Amino acid sequence: MIDLITVAGKELLDLRRDRLFALLISFLTAVTLISVTVGAADFRNQLDAYNLYVANLTTSGSGVVPAAPHLFPLQLLRSGIEYLEILGALFAIVLGYGAIAKEKHRGMLQLFLTRPVNRFAFALGKVAGLSMIWWVVVVLLMGVSTISVVTIGGGAVTGTDLGRLGFVTVFIWMYLVFWSAVAVALTSLSASHSTALIVALVIWLGFVLVIPQIGDTMDPDNQVPGGLFAALNIQKPDEMAVLAHFSKFDSIRNVLEVSSVTKHFERLSFALLGIKDQYNQQPIPVVLTAMLPYAITLTAATVVAVVFAGAASTRRTLQRKQS
Repeated sequence: MIDLITVAGKELLDLRRDRLFALLISFLTAVTLISVTVGAADFRNQLDAYNLYVANLTTSGSGVVPAAPHLFPLQLLRSGIEYLEILGALFAIVLGYGAIAKEKHRGMLQLFLTRPVNRFAFALGKVAGLSMIWWVVVVLLMGVSTISVVTIGGGAVTGTDLGRLGFVTVFIWMYLVFWSAVAVALTSLSASHSTALIVALVIWLGFVLVIPQIGDTMDPDNQVPGGLFAALNIQKPDEMAVLAHFSKFDSIRNVLEVSSVTKHFERLSFALLGIKDQYNQQPIPVVLTAMLPYAITLTAATVVAVVFAGAASTRRTLQRKQS
């Protein structure tokens, strides 16, 4: 345990001095602020268009006034969550790869392994250090997001909203730890640094970009802004009747989507933040109950990735050199 704590402490110290890490976190903070700003501007445009429409109706003498668009503050975080899905996972891979690669490159790994340390201390210490760093980063990002929603977006955040953000914070943290642990395992197993990074990036490309995109493309309701059925003024019962004829197709699409841990994280986050209309303004226990399978899968995937990192980082694999 002391060895693990020592390695974790060293990783924290290294990351604190790492300019690349500071640059990556600054970039994530910047895109979060930009996403909230863009979302708030879009809502203001919708509100201006609504006010103009109502003014024209009043001038024409019509007494039928449509409902005004309503701002749900947490929905402004949609783009920020999507950035974390893609860029956050990529940054987590880079940091996980660097945690092992830098020790091999500096020759510190050989010095560490000359000591009588626990076989799991090195890899799990690295993952523990990265986990602590990611927790601090995610908490700061969510704090920035909350402040920006109130100040830039003009939304009012309630205690329930803070509870939703709390759960989302935990799921973001697990998602990033998952990718860092995968990168640590692959770098430990590979004799070549470049090979480990390429394999990690291929996995990232497949499970973060390709598979979710294929699933979204196969969903006809995603092909029109606001939803195809809404654009055609098709009511929910009729929508379900239409989809019933394509149940096998939809099952294949869903299986494809949920094969990606990114999609599990997205569905959890979107439900809790009310980005998905069916969960918007629903009590937190109701949302968590509906999303329980995804929460279990994301948690299990993170645990498996951490165990994989520990099991892969043996003395033999860590000292393997490219032939």
